[in-house]
Amino acid sequence: MTDKDRVLIFDTTLRDGEQSPGATMTHDEKLEIAQLLEEMGVDIIEAGFPIASEGDFEAVSEIARRLKTTAVCGLARANIKDIDRCWEAVKHAVKPRIHTFIGTSPSHRGITNLDQDQMIARIHETVTHARNLCADVQWSAMDATRTERDYLCRVVETAIKAGATTINIPDTVGYTMPRESADIIRMLLEKVPGADEVIFSTHCHNDLGMATANSLAAVEAGARQIECTINGLGERAGNTALEEVVMAMRVRHDLTPFTTGIDTTRIMNLSRRVAQVSGFPVQFNKAVVGKNAFLHESGIHQDGVLKNVETFEIMKPADIGLTETNIAMGKHSGRAALRTKLADLGYELADNQLNDVFVRFKALADRKKEIYDDDLVALMTDSAANTDSDYLQVKWLRVTCGSDGQEAELKMTVDGVEKSARVPGDGPVDACFKAVKAIYPTNARLKVYQVQAVTQGTDAQATVSVRLEEDGRIVTGSAADTDTILASVKAYVGALNRLRVRSQKTAPDADLKTVSFKD
Repeated sequence: MTDKDRVLIFDTTLRDGEQSPGATMTHDEKLEIAQLLEEMGVDIIEAGFPIASEGDFEAVSEIARRLKTTAVCGLARANIKDIDRCWEAVKHAVKPRIHTFIGTSPSHRGITNLDQDQMIARIHETVTHARNLCADVQWSAMDATRTERDYLCRVVETAIKAGATTINIPDTVGYTMPRESADIIRMLLEKVPGADEVIFSTHCHNDLGMATANSLAAVEAGARQIECTINGLGERAGNTALEEVVMAMRVRHDLTPFTTGIDTTRIMNLSRRVAQVSGFPVQFNKAVVGKNAFLHESGIHQDGVLKNVETFEIMKPADIGLTETNIAMGKHSGRAALRTKLADLGYELADNQLNDVFVRFKALADRKKEIYDDDLVALMTDSAANTDSDYLQVKWLRVTCGSDGQEAELKMTVDGVEKSARVPGDGPVDACFKAVKAIYPTNARLKVYQVQAVTQGTDAQATVSVRLEEDGRIVTGSAADTDTILASVKAYVGALNRLRVRSQKTAPDADLKTVSFKD
């Protein structure tokens, strides 16, 4: 790199992000997110784990072929089979990268049954093999922050000598603290021969809520690549959030010397799209992209913001792609107005996407007197839109409830064939879910059922989220409607559609979420 303060953004939403329990993206959704990431200026996209499944291999391969400027990376364990499969997936990229890893801490060495010297030999063999295939090789010491410091220096030196061009120091279990994160990077730069010739990277998990702080501390100590995800999506409590580190480098005076190529005005659009396709809604108080990030309820805060917005806001909504507008939306609004309003909210839609949303917008406007911004966001984040391409589609629902019992009458199509059921239940939602099961038998267990009002009033939309589990596979579904019961059914059916997609994946080894780190 010519600029010593340039920080590369390595996005792993499509790999680590999709490993979140319940977060599953279709092939087309992965391609769309990858293209949006490239447009935003991400340097490297970790598109998947090619050995994990045929679907993952195909997604990584297609992304590698399509992207024009961004490096495309695949993940591989420290064995020849994984690395060869990874190379087959990324080799057509403009900038291909192989990312191989092995757990170096005492607990991880126990899993692989390798002593320290055997692991050194494995690292040298596999990194050398990867470098013989690809000029850009990243190596990771999984659980680096719990690895003995002297041994960490040894394995990093081995990887560098074998040809690795990027060395990643992951805080795999979210255990480290900012000072320690910085100390590890400084130690490696000072002690390891050849450290000044490679890029050091940081990959922090958020188990203790310090992923962003740990990543930025590593950058201040000399790391020049941050591995992150949109909305902080990822294993367990998630990862460093791209939007947080990028905006921190923009607004903090002590961090502004560090630069990235990220177009921050695209952040909100991408945040909302990832929330939609993953089924993971953004929490209201999420830093930078949460619904409440630019809202003020306290009288003191409101007075201060009205007089000088900088009294209580450290960034502008426009910095992340939000703008204010005076367009009032209602049942007489047309497509042009809807497109403009959605663009103001951070959504850029293709014509076919706009047509689908417009139909649902009109249906909502016929039932609600006022359409708020949050209502439109709920439409956009509805992951159970009940489109014609869905295997399961809700066609008609009637629910009878009262003190003498509850009953649901439901009509659905299953692969284009209309079916119906009339089922009693212990409450309206229970009756509806039983009706769905009567039409489409499933062993999926309901793990989470949540209802949240989007806006105020008796005609408010409700957003319903469900999480299902079957045979170790976990999926989520969400839907919004002024009818809470109908939203519940759509969310449940949407999750079943996702579960069907997950169950149809074929894999040479195993599904992405169940692949073992052992050989």
